[in-house]
Amino acid sequence: MRLHHFVSRFTKPKTLGVQGVILSSDSRVFLVRQTYNGGWHFPGGGVETGETLRAALRREVKEEAAIEVLARPKLHGVFFNDIYSRRDYISVFVVTDYRVLGERAPDWEIAEAGFFDVNDLPDETTPEARVRLREILEGLEPDDYWRSRDAIK
Repeated sequence: MRLHHFVSRFTKPKTLGVQGVILSSDSRVFLVRQTYNGGWHFPGGGVETGETLRAALRREVKEEAAIEVLARPKLHGVFFNDIYSRRDYISVFVVTDYRVLGERAPDWEIAEAGFFDVNDLPDETTPEARVRLREILEGLEPDDYWRSRDAIK
């Protein structure tokens, strides 16, 4: 068992992702529905080697949402994501200063994307996105886990 743990430390690297909670002044949030992952999520993705969290966020939001992050976004929290791996972490940033570059057309990665009223989210919005949004909007202490242990609905 010790040998397996030792080998895993070098063969299964930790992964780090970013997601942007893009909020408009009229209480709307930007969500994406990916072609390969069910439900509606915040735009985001993996942090590349040598890339900062904020640089990765800017890149991913531009790619997935056609939105340019203009000012330094606020870090909401870093969450342990044990859904698929015990070595995955997601950093969530709140973005309120941005510029929409155009409508995000569907492609091989993003099936749909757009702004939704925070009080009328699509039915398929993931529980994780709902929890993060509630934490942010209600000023709640962020959970340590991506999949909330408190099961906030």
